[in-house]
Amino acid sequence: MDIYVGNLSYQFTDEELHAMFAEYGEVTSAKIVKDRFSGQSKGFGFVEMTVQADAENAIKKLDGFALKGRNLKVNQARPRDDNRARRPKRF
Repeated sequence: MDIYVGNLSYQFTDEELHAMFAEYGEVTSAKIVKDRFSGQSKGFGFVEMTVQADAENAIKKLDGFALKGRNLKVNQARPRDDNRARRPKRF
C-alpha cells in the first residue's frame, strides 16, 4: 500500500521516514519529495509498505502525530492525477 505523509519538517530525511514506518511493518520504500532544482524538501513524502494491515495500522497511529513541532498528515496515497499536460508551461 502506498502512503502519503505530509507536513514533514524540511530537515526530515528518507532514512528517518523509513525508520518511522518500519516500526509498524516491512517498508518497501520511503521517499521525501524534493524540489528538482534546489534539492530542498517539499515537506511531504511517500512510503510503500508490503502488508496492507500494517500500512493501515501505521496510518491510524501516525496521522496527527506531533513530530519536530508539526502534526503529520498521513493517509493512503491517491493515484496521481496527471493533469500536468493540461497546465500551461511557465518560463
